[in-house]
Amino acid sequence: MKLESLRAELRALGARPLHEQRIVRDWVRAEPHDQGRRRPQDFLPKPLREALPQIDARFDALAQVLSSHPAGDGSARLLVRLHDGQTVETVLLPREGVCVSSQVGCAVGCQFCMTGRDGLLRQVSSGEIVAQVVLARRLRPVRKVVFMGMGEPAHNLDNVIDAITLLGVEGNIGHKNLVFSTVGDVRAFERLADNLVKPALALSLHTTKPALRTRLLPRAPDLSPRQLVEHAERYARLTGYPVQFQWTLLDGINDGDDELDGIVELLKGKHAVLNMIPYNTNPGLDFRRPSWDKARAIAASLYARGILTKLRDSAGQEVDGGCGQLRARAAGPAAQLEQPVHFVRTARAAADKIGLARMHIGDSGDNNHQ
Repeated sequence: MKLESLRAELRALGARPLHEQRIVRDWVRAEPHDQGRRRPQDFLPKPLREALPQIDARFDALAQVLSSHPAGDGSARLLVRLHDGQTVETVLLPREGVCVSSQVGCAVGCQFCMTGRDGLLRQVSSGEIVAQVVLARRLRPVRKVVFMGMGEPAHNLDNVIDAITLLGVEGNIGHKNLVFSTVGDVRAFERLADNLVKPALALSLHTTKPALRTRLLPRAPDLSPRQLVEHAERYARLTGYPVQFQWTLLDGINDGDDELDGIVELLKGKHAVLNMIPYNTNPGLDFRRPSWDKARAIAASLYARGILTKLRDSAGQEVDGGCGQLRARAAGPAAQLEQPVHFVRTARAAADKIGLARMHIGDSGDNNHQ
């Protein structure tokens, strides 16, 4: 299921580098083979040309939509079946974005996260990651891909970096519109800095207190918030893209004046933006979502103190579809379905506009990578 394995299958059918590039590019862009100046019958070797239906079916089998859950904000959560029957969640975002999953489950164990409750089940291959983007492109235009779905991308570096490279080279996605989200890992910082395609970085911070971070993210790498900010700042200066520091706002836990002072001390003057996201309620987890008025006041206070702060809302809140929740509800029956299905849930009316723009980003839904 890896991209290199798929490419090897093309080469076994007689594909030369230009033929291989053409077929893979058609797939990742969700474009028909007969578009463009070079038609398949004039360009591809006969064995490869005759095998195109089987090749397309092979690519299509990497990921299929089991169900779609649209919301009034323009987003839609997709429950996606992978080739072995495992499921992940992919989110179609407003403004031509898609949020993809990189693992089935997660090993980080964030306490406010639904995805990681069962631990890591398996890695999502590079082919399966790109296939989620292809599914999205068959439904709507995609110009931004965020790796903020199920899983920790830094724990699946080879597959994620392969997918990022293909999307940035052949997928017609601007490099700054590829967003790698992580709880923080030195290996990831090093690999991203050396890669041909350097994506934007989103770093899950959530607190400025080392002890609290250890409790909230018990199996994240042993790096303090200050160390994480230093690594991220170096990468931001290298790429020219501001780091997106992600902060899931947990009522009564990381929303006090001491945390706000810590944010100002850590982030003032950094090439960064703070994305503050009120907690996406997960039934059964002992965390609360603060009121929107409280969240707005916190964001406004930080902005007034010189921290570029954006108050965001998780895409798909109204369909109770935080990553992990949708999969957990459907995992049993979804694994037994023979054919993809489609159903729609009624969405509530869009929220009223407020002074600080309610913006939407790709969302792990379990709130750890938002």
